[in-house]
Amino acid sequence: MSGLEEAERVELTVAAVAPGGHCVARVDGQVVFVRHALPGERVLAEVTEVHRGFVRADAVTVLEAAPDRVDPPCPYARPGRCGGCDLQHVAPDAQLRWKAAAVREQLIRLGGLDEARCDELDLRVMALPGGPLGWRSRVRYAVDAAGRAGLLKHRSHEVVPVDRCLIAHPAIQELPVLTAGVSWPDAEAVETVASTGGDVAVTAVAAGASRRVSGPERIRERAAGREWVLPASSFWQVHPAAADTLVDAVLELTDPRPGERAWDLYGGAGLFAAALAGRVGQAGRVTLVEAAGDGVAAARENLRDLPAVEVVAARVETALARRRITGPVDVVVLDPPRTGAGARVVCDVVAAGPRAVTYVACDPAAFARDLRVFAELGWRLAALRGYDLFPMTRHVELVGLLVPA
Repeated sequence: MSGLEEAERVELTVAAVAPGGHCVARVDGQVVFVRHALPGERVLAEVTEVHRGFVRADAVTVLEAAPDRVDPPCPYARPGRCGGCDLQHVAPDAQLRWKAAAVREQLIRLGGLDEARCDELDLRVMALPGGPLGWRSRVRYAVDAAGRAGLLKHRSHEVVPVDRCLIAHPAIQELPVLTAGVSWPDAEAVETVASTGGDVAVTAVAAGASRRVSGPERIRERAAGREWVLPASSFWQVHPAAADTLVDAVLELTDPRPGERAWDLYGGAGLFAAALAGRVGQAGRVTLVEAAGDGVAAARENLRDLPAVEVVAARVETALARRRITGPVDVVVLDPPRTGAGARVVCDVVAAGPRAVTYVACDPAAFARDLRVFAELGWRLAALRGYDLFPMTRHVELVGLLVPA
């Protein structure tokens, strides 16, 4: 048990990057996870949480700065304030290296890869167009007891009132959601959307119900050479360039061929299914599996001009176990939620005998755990790419190609 106490300040020499948007330091052998720091820095840190085996802290004063340190552009991206951005104190190029190092750690610790294999993969996290600010096209603001909209502190339900979120899309920044004097007395949250099709919508949420404040109920998104129409509340990638970036990566790694059969598991509104259908052609077949009702409805509406696509409304686990999707399959695209696909799904996918699986992951830890299952079943990670879909935050998107060893 650490002798450190909450609110205590301690001088630390910061070591390596760790998953979660922090770095590791030690005090008398005790692990300290430090936010707002960089490897190699000497900082004065304030303890924010004490746990058995480790503590959490914020670097409140930098005594010796690392070369990659910059002044955060947002006044709220500081210790004790908004917890939405983890890396505003890190130069943009260094953020990409930070994320690659964090993924590497997960691949080794949870995925079972060794240092040599990680070197061979040569993972690099690539930036998307547009820069690190003004990219987030979907922002959910929390509302405090006084009816003020803001953002949450790190690992807290406390709302920090803000006057602007700099990573929000410019159209969202211009909305009167955070304007002084504007109150949301009956809302728990305010959801905002600025679509790639030019639609802007605001929704107030309370007790599980939603009320449209402004903008259309259904929005247009543009990606993969198509226009998509879906409810404003439906899932869509939050970076304007993300959908096309991921489609290009999936097609290049999967290499679907005319006449092949493909599965798009956790297919949502059908982004990857549409791209796969364009490659396999009329002689091929694409089966999309999605559990969320709004996703299923959006997929059926938006893909109705693609006869090669079948939409199955079911949980992926259920569809595979009960053979809702049958017959041979050549390629599989897995795009699971943050929790990952899980061992059961991985086993069933491998048992179907595809020549390749392309895994799209928003959580490196979950991806690494599933990767270990693939390896135990005789598959290997042939290629891995990282994309900075979430600049200024700790999050990173991965696209990996898995093939039989």
